[in-house]
Amino acid sequence: VNLRRLPSEYVVFTGKETVAQIINEYFDSKKKIFKDKIFELDKESIKYILQGIFTADDTITGNPEKGFYVGLDNSSLELLKQVQLLLLNFGIKAKIYKNRRKTLAQYLLDSQRKPKLYKVKNFHSLRITRSSRIIFENEIGFYFNHPKNEKLEKINQNYEAYKDNLFDEIQEIKFEGIEEVYDLTEPETNHFVANGILVHNCSEYIFLNWTSCNLASINLLKFFKEDGSFDVPAFIHTARIMFLSQDLLISKADYPTEKIAEETKKYRTIGLGYTNLGALIMALGLPYDSDEARDLAASITALMTGTAYKLSAEIASKLEPFPEYEKNKEPMMEVMKMHKDHLRNIKENEFNKEILEKAKEVWNEVIELGSKYGFRNAQATVIAPTGTISFMMDADTTGIEPDFALVKMKQLVGGGYMKIVNKTVSLALKRLGYSEEQIKDIIKHLEETQNIETAPHLKEEHLPVFDCSIRPPGGKRSIHWLGHVKMVAAVQPFISGGISKTFNMPNETTLQEIYDAYLTAWKLGIKCFAVYRDGSKATQALYVGKKEKKEKEIFRRRKLPDVRPSETHKFSIGGHEGYLIYSTFEDGTLGEIFIRMAKQGSTLAGLLDAFAIAVSIAFQYSVPLKELASKFINMRFEPMGLTNNEKIKTATSIVDYIFKFLSYRFLSEKELEEIGLISEKEKEKSILKEHPTLFEKKNNPSSNHLKDISGPPCIYCGGITIKTGSCYTCLSCGETTSCG
Repeated sequence: VNLRRLPSEYVVFTGKETVAQIINEYFDSKKKIFKDKIFELDKESIKYILQGIFTADDTITGNPEKGFYVGLDNSSLELLKQVQLLLLNFGIKAKIYKNRRKTLAQYLLDSQRKPKLYKVKNFHSLRITRSSRIIFENEIGFYFNHPKNEKLEKINQNYEAYKDNLFDEIQEIKFEGIEEVYDLTEPETNHFVANGILVHNCSEYIFLNWTSCNLASINLLKFFKEDGSFDVPAFIHTARIMFLSQDLLISKADYPTEKIAEETKKYRTIGLGYTNLGALIMALGLPYDSDEARDLAASITALMTGTAYKLSAEIASKLEPFPEYEKNKEPMMEVMKMHKDHLRNIKENEFNKEILEKAKEVWNEVIELGSKYGFRNAQATVIAPTGTISFMMDADTTGIEPDFALVKMKQLVGGGYMKIVNKTVSLALKRLGYSEEQIKDIIKHLEETQNIETAPHLKEEHLPVFDCSIRPPGGKRSIHWLGHVKMVAAVQPFISGGISKTFNMPNETTLQEIYDAYLTAWKLGIKCFAVYRDGSKATQALYVGKKEKKEKEIFRRRKLPDVRPSETHKFSIGGHEGYLIYSTFEDGTLGEIFIRMAKQGSTLAGLLDAFAIAVSIAFQYSVPLKELASKFINMRFEPMGLTNNEKIKTATSIVDYIFKFLSYRFLSEKELEEIGLISEKEKEKSILKEHPTLFEKKNNPSSNHLKDISGPPCIYCGGITIKTGSCYTCLSCGETTSCG
């Protein structure tokens, strides 16, 4: 391989076909970009490619005030974007600065070593700063013994760096249509890697399309011994039997389609999980929202997943790994090591000591056997909701959930309700040192009131042990949303799939709290998250009390006293005079109206009387004036036109005028705004605030012309009229004056 220098760039050339073939396979020399195949390479190969790029064409510069950076300049913006993506595989964040040249002409030495002005391309700069600069040194670096290694090492040793967050703030979201997208994530968050694709989805089964997973759940409370310890050997035995059965089912099961059967057998995914965790925690006398409970749950989960993968490696030693294992060997072993490494985050306590010790032992065997034989199954564990099967197993809680409520009503499909009382409460009370008589009194009180907070004998410091998702009737306590989130975050690093959990929240939960819960879950690396606010739907499976039918609200008529205050208002609409009489209750609210016109026939009088009676009865049944006004204002029929009211210049009908007048008389400014009713003066004031010179006289030829042709105001709507022949026509309503 040789390097030739041209006036404005370097050119690499070679005479060996094999080298040229490799370069052409991954690099488009014409476009100066990588081909998509570069992203299919393993992490080690990508490391050496990046190492070569930065060794050949890299800059290390900066200063203590503004900071130091590793830079890469290139005229191909697309190439820098590809390098930026490749760096993200190592957790390195890089920023690209575009168009760094001020001029596209530059003096360069020609073949005679004389300066000559050449046209040059613009270039762009990729820069690695902050903590990403340190990660770059540790993960990629430069070729061995290259002086750049020593320079970067000295900078990183002498100058601290701020942490680089691998996320950016969204500036704007615009709708651009609908198309198929792929939701990807980093391997650092424990999502499964398959065929080089980092798979991220929702619900407990997170895997490739067209695959399936058979689920099984172990009832954890069955391993609770009388002395308060956890039966570790029995749990391991159960996990092995269940996992082996699930693996056998993959080959023997029927599948909905041939495609699903084919893909499932390629990966042999299994979903071993557990249920009744909340009951086990309560039986041990621990609050669900406690560090001890979270460390216990994490230890049990680590032991279960480790036992499953150990057996999977043992089966692989006899029957070979799953068919697609070789393609995924490297990332899968990385995930196994990550599971094992997370054991360091679990704190030992009196409840999990034996479980944690065994989990560490099992995971050492998983790494050893897996490295030697591979694994029979691409996925081993998930935690499903287990609603129905938990009910069948007579479990008090489901999946990873705490109890919804100690006493709850379950709505049945065929109608009616069934009362369910938590049976673990007595075990917890016994563990906490209460006598048989005290336990009977507490349970009796709980069944009668559904509220353990007010139970006799129960000490206040023991109340957190019995906290549930929903506050009991008359109670004050429930598990805070952060307690739910922390529990799932503690367990997630030891589950190869996802955790399906409904984060049950009390009815009074605010929108901000739900937002905070989602954001916290994301920050803690939780894969699946769903919130349900109690009572947010018309029907739900569980209630803290039997739903009572709401009594129908009875509206009673409020009659006016025989002697009541009233006012009479005289008005004129388009030359037609009338009288509005309105009476009020003692509190000043409207109670009735009467309408009389000076010149009216029997038909109009009857219609106005009927209308006034209907509106009056509506007032007496507490129908708000605002609601009626919003319906009747702007109704249009004769008589209409100018009025004698300063606030109401024109009216489109008698009804329009009546309700405009009553609105101005009885409604607040805010209510007037809501129905779009603002006086002309108020409109002028608001317009003048924004445009103070709007109504100043100016020498405007067009306005002078309008003055010459404009006529009198329209007698019907008050709008401007213009001269049309010998008549005047209203620009607003189209009415025409007499042409006589």
